[in-house]
Amino acid sequence: MADWWQWSQKREKEALTFAIVGVGRFGTAVCRELISNGADVLAADYSEKAIDDLRQLEPSIEARVVDCTDEESMKESGILEMNTVVVGISEPIEASITTTLIAKDSEGSKVKRVIARATSDLHEKMLKRVGADKVVFPSRMQGERLGLELVRPNLIERLELDNQTGIDEITVPEEFIGRSLRDLNMRKNYLVNVLAAGPAEELTVNPPAKYILERGNILVVMGKTADLQKLPQN
Repeated sequence: MADWWQWSQKREKEALTFAIVGVGRFGTAVCRELISNGADVLAADYSEKAIDDLRQLEPSIEARVVDCTDEESMKESGILEMNTVVVGISEPIEASITTTLIAKDSEGSKVKRVIARATSDLHEKMLKRVGADKVVFPSRMQGERLGLELVRPNLIERLELDNQTGIDEITVPEEFIGRSLRDLNMRKNYLVNVLAAGPAEELTVNPPAKYILERGNILVVMGKTADLQKLPQN
């Protein structure tokens, strides 16, 4: 698994909000995945055509034409009010760097995290120097995976078996800690099957019903994608 996929985040108590700046293929994929999971998303791009194209795909999305290299425009658009900003701009490189810097350093900014797209090792280095919390080298698939990770912070890995079914590897949700699999009865209550559980290096395959889930344990579950996404988060 790529290194960028392995980072974890602490879920805030307040509602998670996201601004996606730059809605090419990568940014659009992030937007659509976040929206499909019920997240509060604001999309922005300097190109009116890019915004129109996004609205064709997601008519309900809040999307604005914004000069994201201008601090006042960023403030007025509401981008700096969001918890997380994903900078999906690929070029010009200066635009992605400036946008990242504004999101991180503007006075009054409420942005807690900036995830920025890089096109080269040098670009990555420059983004990190101006404060990017995470830098990714994108493809459309990575955009979808990033969107999913943002709304499911305890997801470690997903294996898609088909369009409707998958296997998720997750860290044990807080509300599961100290409870047995019998007590949780995940097949009945969550419509998923437990395939394995335990410490990352010592997973117990097909664990018994008396198995007690502990903090930091891994849980491997299989089911419909829609049901997997309803599992509690940390």
